[in-house]
Amino acid sequence: MVHSEMMEQIQKAVQYLKKQVPSIPKVAIVLGSGLGDIADQLEDSRGYSYAQIPGFPTSTAPGHKGELVFGRLGKQPVMLMNGRTHFYEGYDMKTITFPIRVMQLLGVETLMLTNAAGGLNPDFEVGTPMLIQDHINMMGDNPLTGMNLDELGPRFPDMSHAYDPGLQELAREAAHQLGIPIQSGVYVGVAGPNFETPAELRMLRHMGADAVGMSTIPEVIVAVHGGLKVLAFSAITDRAVADDLQPLTAEEVLEIAEKTGKKIGQILIAVCEQL
Repeated sequence: MVHSEMMEQIQKAVQYLKKQVPSIPKVAIVLGSGLGDIADQLEDSRGYSYAQIPGFPTSTAPGHKGELVFGRLGKQPVMLMNGRTHFYEGYDMKTITFPIRVMQLLGVETLMLTNAAGGLNPDFEVGTPMLIQDHINMMGDNPLTGMNLDELGPRFPDMSHAYDPGLQELAREAAHQLGIPIQSGVYVGVAGPNFETPAELRMLRHMGADAVGMSTIPEVIVAVHGGLKVLAFSAITDRAVADDLQPLTAEEVLEIAEKTGKKIGQILIAVCEQL
């Protein structure tokens, strides 16, 4: 998609949503695989199928409902993506991150993301949320490749604090107050859709990653490029430890993600109360 076509599509989606929603929230949340339970906690919610919104890509992955929901999480008005699209679905990076651009132009200031991930760190317990402190992009592509859209952000965005330190501190304090154990670590994003081989898991762990998944990083890159503050959590759904690897199915991942999502949802509600 060339520069002018992309901006035109973004503007169409922005105008459509402004007509539907009189007051656009400053906080947006993206829900990953099996984490749709958070959407059920929204009050005064109103949803729009991605197919209704001009230019929005539709989700095909299991556990991704594919709707943009507006409502309140606690006292905080939020915009919530109930499901995302992935590189492995055949979409290019700019299409995957199209909704983040729409959020940016709608005036969203804070973006919270969730995903389901395998725990590379052998000390991590399955079913425990991981606060993402940093990431490694091993997806083989970048959503900022090509002509830079200067009106959306700088050519060379700084990623030294991609995950906002202030939001991380709020999340840790919220988890502590709620009595929810959390882990902190580095998330590595891979293209998928297959789960990794033992040799790949050893490599990723050796590189310094604590959890591995197939999403989130493109959205974070675009959000940082656009000046949004980012907070992200992984639901650790399985032990992705090469020397202790068991066969894995998507159904098992979704089951654990749903249980862990309840904990992440509580933390996000508490963080939203502080914004």
